[in-house]
Amino acid sequence: MKAAAIILAGGKSSRMGTNKALLKINEKTNIERMADKLKLLFDDIILVTNDSEQYEFLGLKMVPDQYPGMGPLAGVHAGLLASSCDVNVIVACDMPFVSAELAEALVDSRGDYDAVIPVINGKQHPLFAVFHKNAAAEALACIEAGRLRMKHLLDQLNVRYVTETELQSYSHLYLERVFFNMNHPNEYEDAKKWAETD
Repeated sequence: MKAAAIILAGGKSSRMGTNKALLKINEKTNIERMADKLKLLFDDIILVTNDSEQYEFLGLKMVPDQYPGMGPLAGVHAGLLASSCDVNVIVACDMPFVSAELAEALVDSRGDYDAVIPVINGKQHPLFAVFHKNAAAEALACIEAGRLRMKHLLDQLNVRYVTETELQSYSHLYLERVFFNMNHPNEYEDAKKWAETD
């Protein structure tokens, strides 16, 4: 597919107490599971990390934040700059049930928009979303202005918001799993249980 997948492996994992990306689920690290799924449809996968040694075993292209400590917005900026594709799927590293098929559906629904943002149960998910490479310039402008929330970036872009209604071909339970974020130890336990039934 003529799009890149960009995995953001930043974040301090303070609520989890350990690096979420490297937690094991079914014998594989969380980030390995994600990369394996995304490789099914994406030839170009970029990992944004400021600690590349930890992730060398993945064999992925890695780039650091140009603005460390500035949160996911800086990761989005670095990933988009490094990408050779106009269309890019951004994924946070704490989503163990990420779906390459759903990523492809979001890419296909982009049209001429700068970004496609899923809205599930009324909650926006800019960290499993599609962004045009040109959004890197807007991300940089936000960083330089100290406007570091993803919402600040979305306010500057022509965004298509996609709700469950438009993703009807996927079951409600499936969508809840795909957009599940693993931030706390109890959520890691849930993820391990769910993965056993994968």
